[in-house]
This record gives sequence, C-alpha cells and structure tokens, in this order.
Amino acid sequence: LEPIPADSGEEEAIRRKLKYFFMSPCDKYHAKGRKPYKLILQLLKIIIVTAQLVLFGLSNQVVVTFKEENTMTFKHLFLKDYDESSDDSFAVYTQQDVYDHIFYAVEQYLALPETTVGRYAYVYNVGVNGSALSLCQQYYKKGRIDPANDTFSIDPRIITDCIGVNPLSVPPAPLTNSYKNFTLKFHKLINVTIQFQLKAINIQTIINNEIPDCYTFYITIVLDNKAHSGKVKIRLENQASIKECRDPSVSGQAENYTRVAFDVAVALVCMLSLLLCGRSILRGIMLQQEFVQFFRETLDRRVCWSDRLEFINGWYILLIISDILTITGSIIKIGIESKNLSSYDLCGILLGTSTLLVWVGVIRYLTFFQKYNILIITLRAAFPNVIRFCCCVAVIYLGYCFCGWIVLGPYHVKFRSLSMVSECLFSLINGDDMFVTFSEMQESSTLVWLFSQVYLYTFISLFIYMVLSLFIALITGAYETIKPIHITDLHAFIAECTDAPSSGKFRGLETSPCSFFCCCDR
Repeated sequence: LEPIPADSGEEEAIRRKLKYFFMSPCDKYHAKGRKPYKLILQLLKIIIVTAQLVLFGLSNQVVVTFKEENTMTFKHLFLKDYDESSDDSFAVYTQQDVYDHIFYAVEQYLALPETTVGRYAYVYNVGVNGSALSLCQQYYKKGRIDPANDTFSIDPRIITDCIGVNPLSVPPAPLTNSYKNFTLKFHKLINVTIQFQLKAINIQTIINNEIPDCYTFYITIVLDNKAHSGKVKIRLENQASIKECRDPSVSGQAENYTRVAFDVAVALVCMLSLLLCGRSILRGIMLQQEFVQFFRETLDRRVCWSDRLEFINGWYILLIISDILTITGSIIKIGIESKNLSSYDLCGILLGTSTLLVWVGVIRYLTFFQKYNILIITLRAAFPNVIRFCCCVAVIYLGYCFCGWIVLGPYHVKFRSLSMVSECLFSLINGDDMFVTFSEMQESSTLVWLFSQVYLYTFISLFIYMVLSLFIALITGAYETIKPIHITDLHAFIAECTDAPSSGKFRGLETSPCSFFCCCDR
C-alpha cells in the first residue's frame, strides 16, 4: 500500500499534541495557562501521608513497647533464676531442676496479684477441664532406650497428658495442688508446656490522646526436651490480642474523632490522585495509538516498542501503587483507631511502603531538569546489564550460601540457618564483622576449620575485589554511554515542532478525546 500523503496541518497538530504531552508542568502552564493541579496534589499528598505515618508510628511504638515490656516482665515473674544475658541459652540439666521450674511458674501464677507490680487479671475457662492454667507434657507412646546395649524401641505416636490449675480464689479448687503430683516421663518426654492467659490495660496511650487499649496475653512456657541431649531448653512465648475496653472513661476528655477524620481525608486525597494518574495513563495510551496509526498510515513507518513505552509513564504506575497501599493502610488504621482491628504490623508495612514510594515519586519532577536527570537516565541505561549481571552473581552467591549452611552451620553461630548465612555473607561483602566471623569459628574439627578459611577467603576475594568492581564498572559504563544523546524517532518527530510553550499555539489544542477531570492533561 502506498502511504497516504501527510496533511501539513494534521502533522503539525499531532506534533503539538506530542510536544505538549511530554512537557513539564511549568511548560504546560505557559502553553495553556492551566494550573499544575496534579503537582500541587502530589505535594499535598506527600505532606499528609508523611504526617499520617508519623502519627501511626508513635502509636505503634507505644503498642510494641508495651508488649515487649510485658514479655520481659513475664519472663522475670515465671522463669526461675531468669537472666536476660542467657535468654537464648536458658536451660536446665537435672530432673529436679525441671520440676522446680514447673512448680515455680505455677506458684508464681497463683500468687500473681500479691507479687506483681503491674495490674493483671486471670482469664478463666481457657484451659483443660475449664481451668485457668494448663500444665501438659508430650511424650512418645512407647519409648525404651538402652545405651548400654545400643538398643532402643520407640513408638513415634505422641501422647499429650494435661492437668488444669485454678487460682485459689476460684471455688471449688480441688485441682489447685494436684500439679505437685504431676509425674514426668523423662525417658520418652518431648516437652512440657504451661499455658495461661492474662488481661491488662495499656493506659500510656493517653499520652497520644488515644483511648487506652485492653490486652489479652496468651502466655506459653515451654520446656523443650525433643533433642534428648540432657539439656532441657526453656523459653517463654507471648502473643497479644487488642480489643476495645468496655465503657472507657478518661476524665476531662471526650470522644475524639480527629484522627479518623484525618485518615478519611488522606484516603480521599489518594483516591483522587489514583483517578488522575489512571486518567493520565489512559490518555497516554490513546495518544500512543493515534501516533502509531499516523506513522503507519501517513509515513508508512513502524514505531518501535521503546517509543511506544514512552507514552506509559512509569512514575504514574508507581504513584498508583502508592495510592492503593495508602488507601488500604488508611482503612486498616481506621479499624485500629475504632478498636475493631489490631493489625499494627500489616498497617505499618502498607503505610511505610506507600510513603517510601511517594517520596521516590518526587524524583519525577526533578527529571524535567537535565542536570538532575542524570541518576534516572543512568539507572535506566544500566538496568538491563545490571539484571543480567545480578542473575550470574546470584547463582554463585546461592552456592556459597548453601555450602556455608551445610558445612559450617554446626560449628558457627552465624551459619545456623540459610537466612543467617545470607545475612552474614552480605555483611562480609560490605566489609562488616570480618574479624568476628573468622574468630568465632570453632576449631573442634581441624578439617572444617581449614575449609572455613578457604571458604571465607575465596568469598571475600571474589565478591569484594571482582564482583563489586565489575558492578561499579557497569554503572560507570552506562553513565559514559548516555553522554552522546541518542535521538529516537519519536523525539526526532517532536523536535520538528519549534513552537515555544509560550507561543500561544497550544491554547485550544485538544490533546485527547478523554475529558474526565479535564483540569489536568497529563
């Protein structure tokens, strides 16, 4: 097919549309006199989203601190001879010590109102047989071990044996002293658990002008003997649930819905931003189709994919993701403020990530200035090679991770799990804790110690002196390649339009048939 001769007016009109589409907000203001509403909206969103995150962070800090302090209190109350410095290695080694720690925890629980400084309440009918505390042991159904004859006979089916204990204030209390007759089957014992619940109220939230929360702590004390190594590890686990208190009353304070109103305002602003960004992406796609059709039918040329992707602004996609996260986080935060939800961690992740993306989105407005655009252009040019390079490096890195975990894990505390190995090796790449990593290697096995030296020296030499140097070289090479500016077909076509933004020729220009929220064109 012969190309259709281009009408000079039509060609000039589409050039102006394209030039206007890729203008900065300031140039658009000079071109059409329209205020940069979207820029103002994004600046407003940065302020209110950051303020929302700060307010939530202060509340979350109070919640986390209250839970951590109560967990530490419970450890000192219910664990005999507890020492914070030996938290990870807290254990007993004799049968009598096991009984002593069990009886100590139960007796401390029964005497809690007279001993504790804090204000706690028992939770009844949550244990076995309607009791407040459950004392259980798990053991193999059959277990006979005879090291002298190198023989054993084990039925791996697990039996759970429990008794209930009630505080003395609960009549009748026939089970109260029965825990002292609790006999452990040490030869086949897996673990002993003591489970109970306590209630408390966090009144320090008044500092942040919030109604105090009511907490229920789910406490489990575990005496772990599954290794059967003669060492019974002891740990205390604490989970907390938060709910609204009944008939809260704070003198001198009335119901305050300011925070909820602020969260609703943030969600509405983000919803408006989401609609505007979605509309801009839609306009870009429509203009792309018009440009591709003009090139194909009039100039008989195809538009490459890199030019097509120029119309889909990645910054808008980033802002849309940020808006979705903020709206979701705001809804959860409203639920937390109204005491219907207690998902502090999820809310913090959503709001924190959205705030990060909002601030990263500010870079978009710096890219309109050539000297501030170096970072983005360099990263864009280096990105394909960096991804290929990282794929190759990841294979070597994972090999070192698995090797270190399997070989050095039993002998070195930093190699006990795959995640710890990865963290340790990543720290070594950055030059952290090198001497400590070498010095903490146990010398119980000469062969493993020699292997560890070869392992660590080769990893450090390979990744610090070679991998990092090559990575920096890739970025430097990308920076050098962007100096000679490559003009694409799209920008060459736009460059033929020499009309200045203030020439007045862009006024009255219909940039797209989309008229939704017509105050902003891109």
